[in-house]
Amino acid sequence: MQHRPFSRTGWQVNPIGFGAWAIGADWGAVSDRDAEAALNAALDKGVNFIDTADVYGMGRSEKLIAKVLKSRGGKKDIIVPTKAGRKLQPHVAEGYTIQAITGFVEQSLKNLEVDALDVLQLHCPPTPVYSNTALFDGLEKLVQAGKLKYYGVSVQDVDEAIKAMDYPIVSIQIIFNMLRQKPIDKLFDLAKRKNVAIIARVPLASGLLTGKMKSDTRFGQDDHRNYNIHGAAFDVGETFSGVPYDVGLAAVEKLRPLVPGGTTMAAMALRWILMFDAVTVAIPGAKNVQQAESNVAAGDLPALTKEQMEAVKQVYDADIRPLVHHRW
Repeated sequence: MQHRPFSRTGWQVNPIGFGAWAIGADWGAVSDRDAEAALNAALDKGVNFIDTADVYGMGRSEKLIAKVLKSRGGKKDIIVPTKAGRKLQPHVAEGYTIQAITGFVEQSLKNLEVDALDVLQLHCPPTPVYSNTALFDGLEKLVQAGKLKYYGVSVQDVDEAIKAMDYPIVSIQIIFNMLRQKPIDKLFDLAKRKNVAIIARVPLASGLLTGKMKSDTRFGQDDHRNYNIHGAAFDVGETFSGVPYDVGLAAVEKLRPLVPGGTTMAAMALRWILMFDAVTVAIPGAKNVQQAESNVAAGDLPALTKEQMEAVKQVYDADIRPLVHHRW
């Protein structure tokens, strides 16, 4: 799989990156040892894009990344976007001042042990924030001050992504997978025209699209797939892509026959995402070496056939679209 250009930055990124939420928090227990091993395995396989956020373990994810990169001789050409905003208490639009964001940026600079953040993404802010011109002007000043190289947004829905392109952002992070296909209809062509990178998050629908989960699968108390299954902690769309668990399991069984021999459903799900040239990078998480290596290998799978792509669309249209398409 060839690298893909990341907007106007000049960076070329492996289309399979590393999503560092799971090594920070909210996905069950992950030891520092396993987290570091997973990161090293991904980097050894050619990953050069590691996405994180200041709230992933309240700095733990950022610090683990810094430690691993330092042990490998420095950051070099590895791109490490982070996010800010979710530390706000309460998390309301009025809290998104440039003063608050600057404070978060300063802490992330320390955690990541860098002089400038590669990309600072607003972390799924309330919708009114996308009309806050002063905030985006402030982000531009942080670029001029050398605190950021670029900035972008992580969004909950397609309409927010479209609004964000009113500003000189380099990237949009959005949920995109076989169970969340709305970006195809409304976002991708516009992003290509405006040269905005698309970062596909939750690419395996919180593990649903690994094909390994069953109706009796249980998740730990510290796993968002337990405590956020109804959206109690944050937007329910972040957990199983907002698809009811039983509906998701049934859809997976319809998708299973499409998996090519010799590979896995997770690999097919990642390869499906890369069939869309508007996507710059998908960021599956990994809690151990095996997961990290299998994620990266998905990028080298042959292209899916027209028949496979159509079959995925049929499952989505019949079973999933009525539940999620209008919401995000």
